[in-house]
Amino acid sequence: MDSIAQAAGCPIVIGAGIAGLMTALRLAPEPVILLAKAPLGSGCASAWAQGGIAVAVGADDTPAHHAADTIAAGDALCDAQVVERITAAGPAALADLLELGAVFDRASDGHYKLGLEGGHGRRRIVHTAGDGTGRAMTAALIAAARRTPSITVLEGVEVQRLIVEDGAVTGVLAAADGKPVVLPTAGVVIATGGIGGIYRETTNPLAAVGQGLALAARAGAALADMEFVQFHPTALAVGRDPMPLVSEAVRGEGALLVDAAGRRFMADYPRAELEPRDIVARAVWRETAAGRRVFLDARRALGSRFAERFPGISAACRAGGIDPAVDPIPVRAAAHYHMGGIAVDPEGRSSLPGLWAVGEAASTGLHGANRLASNSLLEACVVGRTVAESVAGAMSRLTRPRPAALPKLPATARADSVRTIMAHRVGVLRDRDGLTAAVDALASLAFAPGPEADPALVGLFVAAAALQREESRGSHARTDFPNHSSAGPRRSRLRLADITRLLDVDDRRVAVGT
Repeated sequence: MDSIAQAAGCPIVIGAGIAGLMTALRLAPEPVILLAKAPLGSGCASAWAQGGIAVAVGADDTPAHHAADTIAAGDALCDAQVVERITAAGPAALADLLELGAVFDRASDGHYKLGLEGGHGRRRIVHTAGDGTGRAMTAALIAAARRTPSITVLEGVEVQRLIVEDGAVTGVLAAADGKPVVLPTAGVVIATGGIGGIYRETTNPLAAVGQGLALAARAGAALADMEFVQFHPTALAVGRDPMPLVSEAVRGEGALLVDAAGRRFMADYPRAELEPRDIVARAVWRETAAGRRVFLDARRALGSRFAERFPGISAACRAGGIDPAVDPIPVRAAAHYHMGGIAVDPEGRSSLPGLWAVGEAASTGLHGANRLASNSLLEACVVGRTVAESVAGAMSRLTRPRPAALPKLPATARADSVRTIMAHRVGVLRDRDGLTAAVDALASLAFAPGPEADPALVGLFVAAAALQREESRGSHARTDFPNHSSAGPRRSRLRLADITRLLDVDDRRVAVGT
């Protein structure tokens, strides 16, 4: 750990997916520590992204068209200025990725091969090796980071608490080789990804339990839009945990959703299988809740071409005993993406001085109540640059903190019982009784010592925000409040203090949990 001492005081990026890597790369030549609890390229959802990156580069497309589709999918909850800024920056972000070594699929005339996904009015999904975009982008950025001398990469280091003094971040408490270590810094960027691992059925790595959100919340930062969890309608249902994803791009190529009898249950919807994800996920959920199995049938649309177009998905299907060229693919809805996260301003700054967030861990306002497919990789790349510029400008004005004493390490996070609570009570369809029961069960874990405290705290924020939102909007669907609120769209914002007041939890119990 000599490299820690050498880089002490410089910015720290927690998380080495695409958002974290892009932030660290755009900080160059300023020194930065990039922390990853697993070896680079493993354990991050970025590498699992199949669909691609949404960018308006087609001859019939513009960033304005892209922005309009994004806002429509977000169900009136997007920040229009954020949407316009990020979609407009798409072509430049693609150029950045090419400069850093990424390669994308092109047709024989040199133009990008553009895919179509739900909610998009035009083909604008740029991809690599068919369904290998996330893996290829992550590999390119890892290679770029390893050859950048200003980036100190520390693998096998898990941050377990932010250190806050006088209302500002002064360092992080981490576990390295099972031992506590404090890294002093005045600037931390959380890029830890999503929360899918707190659900029983998910397409995310099981380690994606919202650890960065728990870090921020326990340090006093505000979280926003926590109730909005996107369920992907087509997770491969072959008994694997986590569930392999069957990209929306498969439906973009003409695959149909059917039940065991071959009934196409999305046929009467205006966009059929290409409705935004929240609508398709609820349709799939209702079918399975009624005891009917759901399949994605690509036999007519792709047939023998399936493996060529989607090699990764084909391999996952075959490992589960399914040949998508001749068999319908069994699917279920599963937790996939979180629109909520750490509340940030347009520069990625949280409400806590010295703390930034980027990627899925942040709530920027881009996605609103329902993310438009393949906008997440775009957000990670565009906002990664913005956050890097903000951090670099702020660090020059901040006093480097003194090293702190070594506190006791909390238990390593585990989400076993949390996953069951979230699946049964805070899933695709919600109601007051289920959410109230979830809040009670999660609070007993979140404010007690133990490995489930942090995942339970994240789930508690989701359940509490869902309980307070007495309407259905985007990915948040209440069976007891099936319509939009007459009060109009509003974003939600909660701090740990708000949760404790809601539950009438005393300070002693909160301290035990932290």
